[in-house]
Amino acid sequence: MQNPFSNPAFSMAALTAAINILPNRYGRLEDLGLMPAKPVRQRQIIVEEMNGVLNLLPTLPPGSPGTVGTRGKRTLRSFVIPHIPHDDVVLPEEVQGIRSFGSETETETIAGVLARHLESMRNKHSITLEHLRMGALKGVILDADGSVLYDLFDEFDITPQSVNYELNVATTNVKSKCINTLAAIEDSLKGEFMTGVHCLCSPEFFMALTTHAKVEKAFENWQQGAILINDVRRGFTYAGITFEEYRGQATDPTGATRRFIAAGEAHAFPLGTVDTFGTYFAPADFNETVNTIGQPLYAKQEPRKFERGTDLHTQSNPLPMCHRPGVLVKLTMA
Repeated sequence: MQNPFSNPAFSMAALTAAINILPNRYGRLEDLGLMPAKPVRQRQIIVEEMNGVLNLLPTLPPGSPGTVGTRGKRTLRSFVIPHIPHDDVVLPEEVQGIRSFGSETETETIAGVLARHLESMRNKHSITLEHLRMGALKGVILDADGSVLYDLFDEFDITPQSVNYELNVATTNVKSKCINTLAAIEDSLKGEFMTGVHCLCSPEFFMALTTHAKVEKAFENWQQGAILINDVRRGFTYAGITFEEYRGQATDPTGATRRFIAAGEAHAFPLGTVDTFGTYFAPADFNETVNTIGQPLYAKQEPRKFERGTDLHTQSNPLPMCHRPGVLVKLTMA
């Protein structure tokens, strides 16, 4: 009997295309468009930094020799792109059960089962990418088990910035805290520009901020207008910063639930930058993908022994990156 999975519809190229167009149900950072895809051909990237020197030039008498320019310092940093494989299996019982309805052809039935598996696998890759991107926004990229993949502050030799908003004190000048946050980000742009500042907050921080005595009235007025024109869940703008509640979380390999932003914390970052943020995608470790441009996701299948089902393999090779970790500011509420 011919194996239906030998149909060209189940080739590596077709499966990869299918998994890339499945709906992405996770990823606020994907919605923000903060870290655009930067596909590469290698599994290692090198980030080159050149610190230019900008200084005032003194006035000198005519005929005097000019001041000598100072060259910027160049620094190279190397990063290995993580490899994230995930496997599943399609068993004959799944196909047999669906075929018994008698309303689809054999290929369409298998395609439906396959699509459900691919959708589940895609969602796992999506939440994993969201976790990695949130790590890049916090300056410390973590693996699924909580171990550190890259500490960007150490890699770029930068001291992390933090602002204590003291939201447990009713007399705190929250607007002044916001101005300090904006100043810290602007001072660290170093040649970049931005269109605004966004801040993803834990539910505890967002609640404390919007109920603070100095902010509550502004939040109420903003809500009254936002109800008419905006989705009130998408954030609250105060003193130049858009604060948004972020509830991202996932289950780690041990079964424990890990929140992407710790309770009582928030993380501010610039929007509209040119090359401060990005997500590098390396090619898969297949023969046919060697030295090709990386894709966000890959999928492949092959029959099991005695054709007792089909093994599915998906993989992603992403590395979210912040090239200027100095613009990342951690906010605390107490």
